[in-house]
Amino acid sequence: MKHITLLVIALASLVSVFASGLAHDDGTPIFVTDIPSGYRDWRLISVAQEGGELNDIRAILGNDIAIKAYREGKLPFPDGAIIARIAWGYDASDENNKVFGRAQSFVAGAPKNGVQFMIKDSRKYASTGGWSYGQFDDGKSADEAALKKCFPCHQAISGRDFVFTRYSR
Repeated sequence: MKHITLLVIALASLVSVFASGLAHDDGTPIFVTDIPSGYRDWRLISVAQEGGELNDIRAILGNDIAIKAYREGKLPFPDGAIIARIAWGYDASDENNKVFGRAQSFVAGAPKNGVQFMIKDSRKYASTGGWSYGQFDDGKSADEAALKKCFPCHQAISGRDFVFTRYSR
């Protein structure tokens, strides 16, 4: 009986330790709640054009920690790395097309889909691969239902530390 009691206590402790690593109950929001200051001055990681429902062009920026990790090819990203995504619609440039003599030029149009962030803190955000996700539309955070869609999408690229964008050298 003593062995069973010890086994039950050990299992309960193990489950508690495991669950605390996955749960997020320390009061820290699991999603980015504030726009990181100065992000528009960060370095360019890459640009992309997305089709389909997104239908935008985007710039992916990184703070100094993210840029250093990208340049060194360091995965997983270190804690403190922040990646930002800014997107715009893309519009044909009639002015440029006249110069080129044909329709071929597109330029950034109106901002689209807000600004998005990923912040790395492997302890705080263990349940979401070590990343916190955020989206801000007109300076206001997206609702929690929208933000809960971030990590499931990023899980498809867990081998790259949940980050879609590759570094453009």
